Amino acid sequence: MANTVEVASAEIGVREVKGSQSNPQIIRYAEETGFSNYKSDESAWCSLFANWVAHKAGLERSNSLAARSWLNVGIPIENPEPGDVVVFWRESRDSWKGHVGFFHGFSSDKSRVYCLGGNQGNQVSVTAKPIGRVLGYRRLRPDGPTTFSRKTLKRGSTGRDVVKLQDALKQLGYNCGTSDGIFGRKTEQCLKDFQATNPGLNINGIFDKKSRDFMVEMLTAQMN
Repeated sequence: MANTVEVASAEIGVREVKGSQSNPQIIRYAEETGFSNYKSDESAWCSLFANWVAHKAGLERSNSLAARSWLNVGIPIENPEPGDVVVFWRESRDSWKGHVGFFHGFSSDKSRVYCLGGNQGNQVSVTAKPIGRVLGYRRLRPDGPTTFSRKTLKRGSTGRDVVKLQDALKQLGYNCGTSDGIFGRKTEQCLKDFQATNPGLNINGIFDKKSRDFMVEMLTAQMN
């Protein structure tokens, strides 16, 4: 399944239609995510777009058109990676107004946050916003039970299965760095740290059936 950056990037350039008409793609975002009352792209749609992207990526959603609703979703993080949710205040920090999109990076001087999102200049785009307006970053969890393939993973393994393992480790609090799909030393050490929490597992840095089963158990417990 595609990640949030892939899903959102494919929509860059989708923009509002001036006048009484609406862009059918924006209306489709609403239809596919269950916002039956959303009928016009003149209404704010940054959270609508974020919900649609999360839906397409198989991740949890806020199920709200309010941008700040995303502060109640996912895992709070301090060091965001591309694709994590970023929430900003708008007009006043003490109001309900805000903006939400997907983190795309920092400016070189760390004064701005690049955000990939909808309703930015009336379209899906990447824009820079002052870092002082950030309310928080969130890492979204899978929507539904977490599953892994039966493939045994170890140092040197690559691909989507490794990305999923790295995401799961970070969800459980093990900082294995960017989910780059490369099973290196950092991923191996984080997996060993995880294995060490269960006396019944071999601390070998190999993601085998016993480690998979235990990880699914821990992820499920975290969601409940």
